[in-house]
Amino acid sequence: MNENSIVLNHDQIRQKTERIAFEILENTFEDENLFIAGIAGNGHVFAERISAELKKHSSQNITLFEVKVNKKNPLADSIEYAVTSEELKDATVILVDDVINSGITLIHAVSALLNHDLKALKVATLVNRTHRKFPVKADFVGLNVSTTLQDNIMVEFGEKEVAYLS
Repeated sequence: MNENSIVLNHDQIRQKTERIAFEILENTFEDENLFIAGIAGNGHVFAERISAELKKHSSQNITLFEVKVNKKNPLADSIEYAVTSEELKDATVILVDDVINSGITLIHAVSALLNHDLKALKVATLVNRTHRKFPVKADFVGLNVSTTLQDNIMVEFGEKEVAYLS
């Protein structure tokens, strides 16, 4: 990774996370319960951060859970998450991933969650690539990036946080 490939630095990631949390709050303030579903890996890390920001500013009951999807072959394994149909009945769910690259992971996670009687399902992402293979639209976006199909966006959370083009 070189300096020219960085699309978001640490401070920008923090700012985007806070802004997305406020946008979610503005769109869900009437909901007593809110479910934040993070795609396993960086999506769940990003969901944890959004959830923490929401809890600072909201009196909503916020439930965070992880959605496990086989990212290499989503049809090979069932999608797993630790909430029940009863818990999700009439619930608003925010599905979170760090980057929408091809859209395949999110489309399968959306499909699994739509098997429940939800009130609403929305998608949040830190980085939204504008070229993808599947029609997934993010409702809450940190940064839209135009890329080629060969490009990839990577996010590293932790001590030296950065999102970069590889």
